[in-house]
Amino acid sequence: MSSVGLRDDTLDRMVRAVEKVRERLLRAASALRRAGVDYAIAGGNAVAVWVAQIDEGAVRNTRDVDLLIRRADLDRARAALEPAGFHYLNLAGLDLFLDGVTGSPREAIHILFAGEMVRPEEPSANPDVTESQESKDFRVLTLEALIRIKLTAFRRKDQVHLLDMLELGLIDATWCARLSPILSDRLRLLIENPD
Repeated sequence: MSSVGLRDDTLDRMVRAVEKVRERLLRAASALRRAGVDYAIAGGNAVAVWVAQIDEGAVRNTRDVDLLIRRADLDRARAALEPAGFHYLNLAGLDLFLDGVTGSPREAIHILFAGEMVRPEEPSANPDVTESQESKDFRVLTLEALIRIKLTAFRRKDQVHLLDMLELGLIDATWCARLSPILSDRLRLLIENPD
């Protein structure tokens, strides 16, 4: 039995958590756009963008914002994001922008570097920011670039995101031909073993 009781404002807190991520994403995108820094939204928010094109009820919430930029633009990104209320931090080798100096790393903007591997053992590097599409409010990775990143990382949450996209028909077995052999094998594994 849990010792945590329900709060009277539980629903408000749930809605506020989602709104904070949305606000953070829009504030960062706007700051980078004004500064002329190339970027693309990646991670769970990019998955949500593509899933929402098919079924908004299938969108999963995420607690952070993943931004893909070029390493050469980190200083320019920092100069754009800090006046917008973000605080740069390198934590255990990860480049983050906390939402204010007391912000939580779990709710931060997480930086991914274009053309680089996140971990040395991964089968492919991140795409370039040019593999993105402009929406009304921000740039987001193309579906193909996002699928490659998710198959490259292939953590449990990446697999769940891929399964969501498979279920909605955003991707299917025909995508295997577009991918490198190892990424193709990973996609085929999910298609054949969705549970």
